[in-house]
Amino acid sequence: MYRITPATQHYAWGSTTAIPEVLALVPDGRPVAEAWFGAHASAPAVAETADGTRGLDELIAADPDRHLGADVTSRFGAHLPYLLKIIAANAPLSLQVHPTLERARAGYAAENAAGIPVSAPERSYRDDNHKPELVYALSRLDAMVGFRAPRRAAELLVDLDTPLAADLHALLAADPTSAGVRTAFEWLLQPETRPGAADVAKFAEACSRRLADGSPSPRTDRTVMRLAAAYPGDPGAVTSVLLNPVTLHSGEALFVPAGTVHAYLQGVAVEIMANSDNVLRAGLTRKHVDVAELLSNVDCVAAPPIRIAPEKVFTSTRIFYAPVDDFELSVSRFTDDGPTRLPGRGPRIVLCLQGEVEIATQDGSVVLLTRGQSVFVPASDGALTGAGDGTVVQADVP
Repeated sequence: MYRITPATQHYAWGSTTAIPEVLALVPDGRPVAEAWFGAHASAPAVAETADGTRGLDELIAADPDRHLGADVTSRFGAHLPYLLKIIAANAPLSLQVHPTLERARAGYAAENAAGIPVSAPERSYRDDNHKPELVYALSRLDAMVGFRAPRRAAELLVDLDTPLAADLHALLAADPTSAGVRTAFEWLLQPETRPGAADVAKFAEACSRRLADGSPSPRTDRTVMRLAAAYPGDPGAVTSVLLNPVTLHSGEALFVPAGTVHAYLQGVAVEIMANSDNVLRAGLTRKHVDVAELLSNVDCVAAPPIRIAPEKVFTSTRIFYAPVDDFELSVSRFTDDGPTRLPGRGPRIVLCLQGEVEIATQDGSVVLLTRGQSVFVPASDGALTGAGDGTVVQADVP
C-alpha cells in the first residue's frame, strides 16, 4: 500500500472550506473545487514510496502487472481505469456533457491532428476516454440531470409572460418528442438563434414574479433565477426549464452516463468516473465552450435521473454498482467489533471520511487512516480488512 496525496483544483466555483474540512486541512483562503485521487496524467495524485514521492501515474507505469493486475491490464491497458474525486460546488458548475468512448477517441485524434496542445484552454478533448460518472453525496447536493418530459417542460413555460418563453413553448408544443426537445435546446444554445442577454434577464424576472405569485414549480423558478444571477445573460439559465431537477441527500448516489446533459449547482460529494478529463461545455462557465461538440454528443431523450441503490456486503459495506466496467464505489462503516473484510481485489484507492480505520493486507501490512488520509492498494496486495471506528470509501474495478 502507498499513502497518496490528492491533486487539488482551485476553480472559481469551489468552496474555500468544504474540501479542507473533508481532508482535515487548514483552509488557505483559496476556493478548492476538486481533489483528485487518481492517476490521470493532467493531475495525478502523489504517492509515498520507499524511494521518495512520485506521481501515481508514474508508479503504476513502472510495474502495471503488479499494480493493476493481469485482468485490469488485459481490459484497460497499463492505466488505472477510474478517477476518484471529492468535489465541492459553492456555485453552479457548467452545463456539460461527457462523450462516449467512440466520440472521445475521434475528438481527441481530431484535436491532435489540428495541433492543439493537450493543455490548451480551448481544447475539448484532453484524452481519448469516455467519462461516465457516479456521484455520492456527502451533503445535500442540488443538480440538473437529463431532460424532463417535453410536455412537462412546455407546461412550465405557459404562464411566463415573455417573448422568449412563448417562442420556447411554441417549439415544444409543435413537437412534444425528444426531437422537439433537441430543437428547443439547440435553439437556446446555437450562436445563430440563442437569445440575447436582455431576453434572458426578462425570462428570469418573469420567473421571479411567478415565484412571488405562487409558482407551479418553485424549484424551477429559483434555479433559473440563481443561474441568471451567477451567469448574467447566459441562455444556459433558461435551459434549466428543460432539465430534471435533482436533490441528493448525504449517502445517496446518482449515475450520469456519457451523453447526459447535467450541471451540479451546490454541494459536496465523492465522484468516481472513468479515467478522463473530457468535459464538453455549452454555457454557465468561464471555461472553454464548445456548443457544437456538446450538441453532437448529447442524448435528448427524456429520462428520469438514475439513482443507484447500494447492495450491502460484509455487514459493514454498501457497494454502489454502476452499469460500466471501469469502476465501482463502496462505503464501509467500521465500529470497534474487530476486523471486517473490504470488497474488491484489483487496484483500489481507500479514502477515510471520518474517524480512524486500520487497513490491513493479507501479508500483514497495516496502514492507519484518519480523516482525509488515503492509500493506493496494488492488485498484488490481495484482499483487505478494515478495523477501527470510522468510515472509508473505496474505488475499485469490477
